Amino acid sequence: MTPPAAPLTRSPYTAAMTPAATIPEGLRAVVFDFDGTILDTETREFHHWQELYREHGRELALSDWQRGVGTWDAFDPWAGLPEQVQADRENVRARLHDTIVSDIAGQDLRPGVRAVLEGVKAAGLRLALATSSDREWVTRWMRQHNLLDLFEAVATRDDVRRVKPDPELYLLAAARLGLRPEECLAVEDSFNGATAAVAAGMRLVVVPNDVTRTQPFPAEWRRLEDGYAGGLAGLLGE
Repeated sequence: MTPPAAPLTRSPYTAAMTPAATIPEGLRAVVFDFDGTILDTETREFHHWQELYREHGRELALSDWQRGVGTWDAFDPWAGLPEQVQADRENVRARLHDTIVSDIAGQDLRPGVRAVLEGVKAAGLRLALATSSDREWVTRWMRQHNLLDLFEAVATRDDVRRVKPDPELYLLAAARLGLRPEECLAVEDSFNGATAAVAAGMRLVVVPNDVTRTQPFPAEWRRLEDGYAGGLAGLLGE
């Protein structure tokens, strides 16, 4: 029988985390989603799409937008815009993309997430990323926020045939770590992403953001309504 793990000694970058964390039995890695979970690109993107809709007298429902969060092509926001916008779609898309990217470029990581990521490494756990976004997008923001060196394995949309809610991304992340899915804790913000993690057989914690908070998460899925305020101990379920 494996003896219980000793509480972690706090390092400078985990000093603000209370209480100290104990590693759950059998857990060897944490696999994070990216958009909305580490960097909340989703809320900013939704707000800019809302502005575009309102410019044309339309309203973009949050419930419609939520269908596409964490996946790809599940919701087409262009379909709700007038024909004249559709006719100029490429120019509108380019302007909207530039606006969104410029906004995200000035955005901080979700509060507390850096300390949690570094705390995962300090605890001797391995760290991976599983995202339905493409590698270029994710790498851009991870490089800007100096996160690349923290992750041992990365699985993106470019690496698989099916994105979330299919489990393929999470299964690939576990395989690249050389671990079984049940040895990994998935950290997600969305229903699609969490569904993928559960289907892969991973442990799960949901850290919702403003866009995903009202999604119909099952009661048995552990949720951190206060984000990363509980530090590593909160993430691990202490």
